[in-house]
Amino acid sequence: MNAADLIRRKRDGAALDADAIDWLVRAYTDGDVPDYQMAAFLMAVVWRGMDSAETVALTLAMLRSGAELRVRDRVSPVADKHSTGGVGDKVTLAVAPLVVACGLPVAKMTGRGLGHTGGTVDKLESIAGLRMELAPGEFLRLLERHGLALSAQSRDLAPADGKMYALRDVTATIDSIPLIAASIMSKKLAVGPSHLLLDVKVGSGAFMKTAADAHRLAATMARIGADAGVHTVAALSAMDQPLGRAIGNALEVAEAVDILHGRGPADVTALCLHETAMLLHMAGIVATEQDGHARAKQAIQDGSGLAKLAEVVAAQGGDARQIEDTSRLPHAPHREVITAPQSGYIARMDAERIGMASVRLGAGRLKQGNPIDHAVGLMLLAKMGDRLDAGAPLIEVHARDAAQVASIHDDLLDAYTWSDAPPAPLPLLLGSVSGGG
Repeated sequence: MNAADLIRRKRDGAALDADAIDWLVRAYTDGDVPDYQMAAFLMAVVWRGMDSAETVALTLAMLRSGAELRVRDRVSPVADKHSTGGVGDKVTLAVAPLVVACGLPVAKMTGRGLGHTGGTVDKLESIAGLRMELAPGEFLRLLERHGLALSAQSRDLAPADGKMYALRDVTATIDSIPLIAASIMSKKLAVGPSHLLLDVKVGSGAFMKTAADAHRLAATMARIGADAGVHTVAALSAMDQPLGRAIGNALEVAEAVDILHGRGPADVTALCLHETAMLLHMAGIVATEQDGHARAKQAIQDGSGLAKLAEVVAAQGGDARQIEDTSRLPHAPHREVITAPQSGYIARMDAERIGMASVRLGAGRLKQGNPIDHAVGLMLLAKMGDRLDAGAPLIEVHARDAAQVASIHDDLLDAYTWSDAPPAPLPLLLGSVSGGG
């Protein structure tokens, strides 16, 4: 086989067999296929797509490019949860300890943020001393002892994905459902849970802007998981506006702690309870999702979810006092409130634009490897459907200085659309897709 022939065949719309895809991924991982040829292949996939068999073959080839942890061979049942990313999405920070407090272990390897979507690793690294780079053996020991391990994605798992994602980032080949599905699922299958919940975001702040595209991605990933023997469900949730009120790493950790105290914003709390209930039901811990919802609320009320988060933070070298008292988390030296420019209802919020404003403060990165300022970010003081008078508080900016606030002021205000009448409420939960269809 040779790369040029496979590129030509995919460019011309042909379907590639599993052997061809496996050869290409293995040769690229080993350095025998150069970046420019893989970039050409990825662009051909963006233009021509992949059928279901090709997508599964690509996922499995990427999975086989490195080690497999197979946590379910050590602890079972064991869950994992993944979000496709959005603005203000701190759900994993609350859901993981809640699920464990309810009796279901969670093995969570997660990524760093890129662009307007925040990364769970970046949020957790707001906590002083917390180690997110864990060797596979340590990850497994933490999982067995505490029922929960939180780690940055191991470079030993699905290394082909790391190389290919870095290339996609600089060659405009991110936006492809087969490539997105294979990237996510190769890493999830390498960890090897028994149960996997995928949260597929849809809306202005998500990679998937339309419900149709989000459903296609959800169905593709759920089918891959099921074919690999992992009980997989993909839930679709709205990202038409930022989730919760906090945007930025330390701010989102503090909001996750608020959720675990039972005083978090209504929307993100509802999603956390829903996803906890789904996982507990999937794994047979509870008979119904309604029972799971009640169990999750109990773990909030009795403090066991919060205690589990503090326990695991301490076990991974972090300062658990920052969980017990979030005022100890990093905080920006300058806070400034931006006010409503007019009276009316907030009819629409451009979540991606708001997320990019937080990136410009330093809360996110535009390129892999860029440094993160864990203290800066935004607090939304009003959301869609709220009515404000001109001059009322709209956003509190947490920044290094006034000049930073001035640099994003107009972009933030341009992210809002106003109306004289209240907008129709939008649903947060948009359904789910199981691996069975």
